[in-house]
Amino acid sequence: MMANSARDPYWHAAVRREVMDHPVARAAIEDKCSTCHMPMHRFTEAQRGTQGKVFDNVADLTIAPHALASDGVSCTVCHQIQPGNFGDPASYEGGFQVDTTTPPEQRVIYGPHAVDAGRRHIMQSATSFQPEESTHLRASEMCATCHTLFTQALDADGNAVGELAEQVPYLEWAHSAYRETNSCQSCHMPELPEETAISSVLGEPRPQFSEHVFLGGNTFMLGLLNKHRGELGVQALPQEFETLIRRTREHLSTSTARLSIESARVIGQELVVDVAVTNLAGHKLPTAYPSRRVWLHVKATDSTGHVVFESGALRADGSIAGNDNDSDAGTYEPHYAAIESADQVQIYEPILVDAGGRVTTGLLSGVRYAKDNRLLPAGFDKASAGDDIAIRGAAAEDEDFGSGGDRVQYRIPLSRGSGSVTFEVRLLYQAIGFRWAANLEAYDSLETNRFARYYAGGAASSSEELAVAGRTIGY
Repeated sequence: MMANSARDPYWHAAVRREVMDHPVARAAIEDKCSTCHMPMHRFTEAQRGTQGKVFDNVADLTIAPHALASDGVSCTVCHQIQPGNFGDPASYEGGFQVDTTTPPEQRVIYGPHAVDAGRRHIMQSATSFQPEESTHLRASEMCATCHTLFTQALDADGNAVGELAEQVPYLEWAHSAYRETNSCQSCHMPELPEETAISSVLGEPRPQFSEHVFLGGNTFMLGLLNKHRGELGVQALPQEFETLIRRTREHLSTSTARLSIESARVIGQELVVDVAVTNLAGHKLPTAYPSRRVWLHVKATDSTGHVVFESGALRADGSIAGNDNDSDAGTYEPHYAAIESADQVQIYEPILVDAGGRVTTGLLSGVRYAKDNRLLPAGFDKASAGDDIAIRGAAAEDEDFGSGGDRVQYRIPLSRGSGSVTFEVRLLYQAIGFRWAANLEAYDSLETNRFARYYAGGAASSSEELAVAGRTIGY
């Protein structure tokens, strides 16, 4: 995803939508959106006193595109970043510092290991960079330079009317217990247990090598990039995508969340089940870009296999059965402490509204979150959380929603007589929720039409299972 950040077809469509919504701000929108998706191109343009451009560089990715733009986040972007402003708000939104005063053949490139004179000479002759040992690349503040983003809501004339914390996983992490135990890199760039040679020429085994796999949760986009590789000019091999998709699924199923059934009993003619959801991540779940959502799919079947209750089933078009927002773009599903009917679904998600209080998926229209019940990491105190990471909506008052997860009670009516019922709950995740794709259909452009076509072709498999739990109860 890092290497293909400039080829991401959903990003193309989302930027095009914002430009069509706010045409007077096109130059500023493209400049900001290219900052972290096309960092080499945008940084170079900024040094020249000009702005980054998106669509000039992605009009046709199949023919010799602008290399600095199309190559996404390169090795030499991250490894040149200096730690001078780490943790400072000035470092956010692509505010990283790179040396532009030293002659190119003398510039430093950082790594966490010491380099002897011989290998230093080889690297400089091959790349023009001077390798220098520094551990700041292992700091979460390094990741925060691009993964902390605030967007300005604009009116029809392009004037700012509000600000939205679009994605702030670093700030969520900093308000959690993980700040003292785990960095961003410890999960997303896991260290190999054995010493590893990290160069192909005169490689010397090094300890604590962090794999550059950048594990996340976006298997859906990895699959689209692979499937539509010709149209998007993707260079990585199909088997490389397949390997990363497999590793990402392993990561999601082992390191993201846990489900448990705390109790299940029959009271009168009602099955009452308490489900606990535990967030194992060091930030909200899901985090970052607000198109992401996690939800509970619950199914109860009787001894004959007949479904007596179901909430949260994924439809073939990528929508969730019973979700108000998927059926009507102007509404949304509330947070629940208890669920009593099939048209109620527990969805952990952010919902944006514009200055008029209308639900929107337009980032530059959104001024606040009407709902943010994304699962909290361990140690996250929702009472003291700042506005940028605050809980919004009914979850703020739900005593069972807090540090480390949530507890939901299901109350399912049973038929008279005796028998048994099997209760199964799954925690599902989508990187791009239905509404975030469907709303693009109102925009007629190459980018929005292309992504709508991609999404329609893959929506049925757009979710990943994070955890599952079940129990059979007699009555």
